Amino acid sequence: MLDLQTLSGLLRYQSTQLGSFQTVELIETFVNYQESIKRCICIICDPQRSSGGGLAIKAIKLKDSFITAYKGDGQLTTEKVKAGSITWKEIFEEIPVHLQNSALAAAMLAEIEPATVIKQIDVDKLNLSVLPTLERNLEFVTDCLDDAVMEQQKVSYYHRNVARQQQQQAQWLQKRRQENAQRRANGEEALPEEDLQQFKPIPEPNQLDNFLITNQINTYCEQLSSYSMQSLQKLQLMEALQQSHL
Repeated sequence: MLDLQTLSGLLRYQSTQLGSFQTVELIETFVNYQESIKRCICIICDPQRSSGGGLAIKAIKLKDSFITAYKGDGQLTTEKVKAGSITWKEIFEEIPVHLQNSALAAAMLAEIEPATVIKQIDVDKLNLSVLPTLERNLEFVTDCLDDAVMEQQKVSYYHRNVARQQQQQAQWLQKRRQENAQRRANGEEALPEEDLQQFKPIPEPNQLDNFLITNQINTYCEQLSSYSMQSLQKLQLMEALQQSHL
């Protein structure tokens, strides 16, 4: 359980829109904080979701296994992913948050609370339409899927370049061996068959972007499921009310 009062010096706050917080900038900020603060936690607040009547807030931190793999060069290569058995789910760890007012604060709120009246936010909770929110989430999912396709194209392009380079290396090595065979026949010294300057290693795409996009898609899908479930529950409630008045 997270105690905001005792951990106030270890917290970082970030506002988000419909759960869009999985970014490279957040990862780098976490890693920089980890150098001096071992228990760094980020509080994510979603004002748009909170406007519907509920407090959309969560606390997250980076998992130790991910920090170990990411620290150093800031690259998440396939080798590191395999060595650490890291998946897209192994980046963030959500921590339960419990918010509680003190007894004096609760007493003061009860004292200054106005007479009970129906507010607009109470009326909005009965609104059966969640179409704008669903549309926005679907737009975000579509954007993330486009980004995922681009990341996949980067990986495919990398593997094509590696295969092309390997083919060039094989051709160059075959030619060098033929040349060395001729030089030995002529009594000359053979040339080295490993030229480090001839073929430079091709940099591998960073897997972090792909992991973050997958994480973000999962967040949007969970929100879509939650909104759809709430809408169905409201529809079932209204159907029951209508049948009770028949």
